[in-house]
Amino acid sequence: MIRTLIADDERLMRAGVRLILDHADDIEVVAEVPDGPAAVRACRERTVDVALLDVHMPGGDGLAAVAEIVRASPRTSVAMLTSFGDDRNVAEALRAGAVGFLLKDTGPADLIQAVRIAATGESILAPRITRRLIERHLLSGAGAEAARRIERLTATEREVLAQVAAGSSNAEIAERLYMSTGTAKAHISRILTKLDCANRVQAAILAHDAGLTADH
Repeated sequence: MIRTLIADDERLMRAGVRLILDHADDIEVVAEVPDGPAAVRACRERTVDVALLDVHMPGGDGLAAVAEIVRASPRTSVAMLTSFGDDRNVAEALRAGAVGFLLKDTGPADLIQAVRIAATGESILAPRITRRLIERHLLSGAGAEAARRIERLTATEREVLAQVAAGSSNAEIAERLYMSTGTAKAHISRILTKLDCANRVQAAILAHDAGLTADH
């Protein structure tokens, strides 16, 4: 079972997300909380595989909670819940270790699938705002440092990282680069270690900062 936490200050929003997730046989909602501090406590006190955090909560928002959850519960994948256009703060959350973000109007099937993907440690990036997020908030002033860090990688690792930055899954990377899925996973693990990234979203941001693309 994928043990999931929902953090949102709106009770109806929490109830709606739970109602959707309850329809999945492999997902169990283990906690519903109204703010960031409560989410951090819940992740410390119980096993949580995926935490869905609203960006803005009066009692303590999800932004402040991301880094604390990542430190306190490394096994927990954190995904942000946001409204369209509210992407500036999401960029901060991604840098803090969130695996991605979901729009609050995400459809039921897509929400369930996103939780499953997050549980594997892969990234969740809403297509409608990913490009704008990168262009507006992730490329400013970080190119030289990102390029320096990318130099640590082998040629193959750079190709794999470029695919990660393009949003490719492990299976897609394996197919496109003519390697097994296990080999792709091994490359990604080494990439995260070399780049000192907590997850593949942080690695993707670094790749975009460095100007590394799948056509590289």
